[in-house]
Amino acid sequence: MTGRIQVVGGAILDSLTDPTRMLVARRTAPEQFAGLWEFPGGKVEPGEQCEAALHRELREELGIGVRLGQELPAGTASGWRLNEKASMRVWLAEISDGVPLPLEDHDQLRWISTTKRDEALSLPWIPADFPIVRALLESLGTLVGSNAPAEL
Repeated sequence: MTGRIQVVGGAILDSLTDPTRMLVARRTAPEQFAGLWEFPGGKVEPGEQCEAALHRELREELGIGVRLGQELPAGTASGWRLNEKASMRVWLAEISDGVPLPLEDHDQLRWISTTKRDEALSLPWIPADFPIVRALLESLGTLVGSNAPAEL
């Protein structure tokens, strides 16, 4: 990567094969993002693979293990541009163990509909995540079921 911070996020679905709901998280920090919704995840550490970072971040932030599905296509290898310094890659995921709790960086988790677009689109998202939400909702039909889940 060319000096960009690589971030990973999980679009956590109730099912990778027939999703009807997605788990989203409300930020508590930094101040400019407090109260806004996002895909849970975080920064990739030096030498860490993106998928391993996502597994680690979801365990730390939510206390869950996941099966990863397809990556949401972003058009670039580094993923969705968050700002001038960072990009995020997003994977579909399904909980494989644990019960999600807001352990770090979040004060609330919520399951929202993936079939009633207005529910997701009406939430106050971190601005950089909003186009990813839109793309995810539009592509769920084509992504789901096209790739077998993978577990680390």
